Amino acid sequence: MLSAGNPFPNFSLPNQDGKTVKLSDFAGQWLVVYFYPKDDTPGCTIQGKSFTATKADFDAAGIRVIGVSADDVASHKNFCNKFAFTIDLLSDTDARLMKSLGIGQAEWKGMNFWERTSFVVDPKGVIRRVYEKVNPEGHERVLLGDIEAMQAKAA
Repeated sequence: MLSAGNPFPNFSLPNQDGKTVKLSDFAGQWLVVYFYPKDDTPGCTIQGKSFTATKADFDAAGIRVIGVSADDVASHKNFCNKFAFTIDLLSDTDARLMKSLGIGQAEWKGMNFWERTSFVVDPKGVIRRVYEKVNPEGHERVLLGDIEAMQAKAA
């Protein structure tokens, strides 16, 4: 898995509205890229709701948040509409980005899923922290606090 100090790989992926989102769209900003197993499952719903509920806090701190899974655009659109998410969910259907980052897979009920993993990317596109096997409960608050500490140290 890529670790802190590595550049985050370039990507160009569609969001829930079919709009292409690229790493370069976030140049000069702090970015959280969180990877989750599957749309409309319990833990993934908790994460989406939590990031939506705290979006104003992330925005105030100058931090952008995007979610990524292997689900397609239509699935993301339904997921966002069902729970009124205000964050972008990107579709990595061929898992190219997840593979380039080295995210692991886990088996659950006989199916393979990408492991819940979050990356903090600094304004220069460098990975500053990686969170593996994330517990979705309260993860957004941990991220916010950790990034604000990194921002204070960099100031």
